[in-house]
Amino acid sequence: MTDRLTHLDDTGAATMVDVGDKAVTDRTAVAEGRVVMRPETLALIVAGDVPKGDVIATARIAGIMAAKRTHELIPLCHPLAITKVKVDIAADAALPGLVVTATVRVPGRTGVEMEALTAASIACLTIYDMAKAVEKGMRIEGIRLLAKAGGKSGDWSAAD
Repeated sequence: MTDRLTHLDDTGAATMVDVGDKAVTDRTAVAEGRVVMRPETLALIVAGDVPKGDVIATARIAGIMAAKRTHELIPLCHPLAITKVKVDIAADAALPGLVVTATVRVPGRTGVEMEALTAASIACLTIYDMAKAVEKGMRIEGIRLLAKAGGKSGDWSAAD
């Protein structure tokens, strides 16, 4: 852990970190989010009976697209040549709701945590958008990093 914020220069101004001298390594990040809803709403989504269409397929594509455009959304993120984005969306009757898991991989000089978090967030927002006509009270919860691998700081897991 550093005692200094890396996106601030010596004067305290925001700056993009120079990663030009860092080694290229394989980096992976996994993030998740949850959309909590009524059991009836979940049943409609799983059955494919939501008026706007296939909620899960649309949210998966939205998450993939979001990961690739993270640098356009978060001001100090670097544009990355992402090699893999996988967005899994699973029904969880115990919530009840949908659990989104986003995995992003890149061989690069900086990590992909923000890309995985953005993918999970946008997939959750898309689920809400697709199903809000059925239930406006859905809740998006638990957006968090589950794990990262690679880079100077090494591997990390929320389970640790």
